[in-house]
Amino acid sequence: MLKLENIYKKLGNFALSGISMDIPEGEYYVLLGRSGSGKTQLLELIAGLNEPDSGEIWIDNEDITNKKIQKRKIGLVFQDYAIFPNMTVFGNIAYSLRCRKFDKKEIDKKVRLIADELNIAHLLDRFTHNLSGGELQRVALARTLVTSPKVLLLDEPLASIDASLKDDIKRTFRQLNRKGLTIVHVTHDYSEAISLASRVGVIHNGRIIQEGSPEEVFRKPVNKFVARYAGIRNFFRAKFVEEDGNWKACCDGNLAFNILPGSYPSEGLLIVRSDAVKIQCSEPAGDYKNCFKGIIKEIVPSEFGMELMIDAGEKFYVDISANEFKMQNLNELSDVWITFPPEAGIVLQGTG
Repeated sequence: MLKLENIYKKLGNFALSGISMDIPEGEYYVLLGRSGSGKTQLLELIAGLNEPDSGEIWIDNEDITNKKIQKRKIGLVFQDYAIFPNMTVFGNIAYSLRCRKFDKKEIDKKVRLIADELNIAHLLDRFTHNLSGGELQRVALARTLVTSPKVLLLDEPLASIDASLKDDIKRTFRQLNRKGLTIVHVTHDYSEAISLASRVGVIHNGRIIQEGSPEEVFRKPVNKFVARYAGIRNFFRAKFVEEDGNWKACCDGNLAFNILPGSYPSEGLLIVRSDAVKIQCSEPAGDYKNCFKGIIKEIVPSEFGMELMIDAGEKFYVDISANEFKMQNLNELSDVWITFPPEAGIVLQGTG
């Protein structure tokens, strides 16, 4: 469907380099990256607002690398909406159709159909200066969709929307995707990728450093940058040692973790997901492969409930629910026991 082959674009002191993507029809692809990573610049290349210095862009086996914007069958919704304040909602949605010389009856039909679909038909006669962020987003979306693009590009579409409205807009994006529309959505927000993407790409310093399903990318990050994006805070520099077929990660703080057998470097970074670490107030019974006594040093409220920082010779960050926190009657300086299975430890392929 949408294919990019070895895209390179120099932009001042920054460059997009070696960008290759293959997005099948009907996929919801989220490109995740921090400000300045190159994600918006890549969208602009796909849309035709700019041209690559080298490489090719294809849609449905057609090379569109040097085609004009209006010939690409691609719709782009800008982060700031780019709404015309001197036009009504109807005028904004109809603008691109008028530019394409559609007759008035066809314009009226198409505008009202898409306005109905996005639940903004009641706004058509209003000017846009007093619309909410969510309403403006729907107007911008309607103006793009009315041209029936094959691919919809979304540039930080939820960045300016109130938290109370984000779920409604996400629901709209999902509905459009379920109807078969291919969507490429760029964002800095990890939660958007988790809730919307069928596939995720992580872009950093102008390169895509990991790609796959949200489960693949965030459960098995290739390096520290991706791991931090996934909210992982338990990083341990370790030496990897095999003893009678069993692998251990021996950390600087003298702790040794049991990990799954594998092909590991002699030393590197090990991560352990916070949600894989369990805590108990008394020493656990049973054969735990990784079990350590520690002291709670810090308790901070989090979106999951509570985040505990525990010193067990190495610092561990553990997420627990508010109910569990209350039931265990935990306090700073409480003694606790930490357990996690060998499969919770992931050896990073790189440290960047």
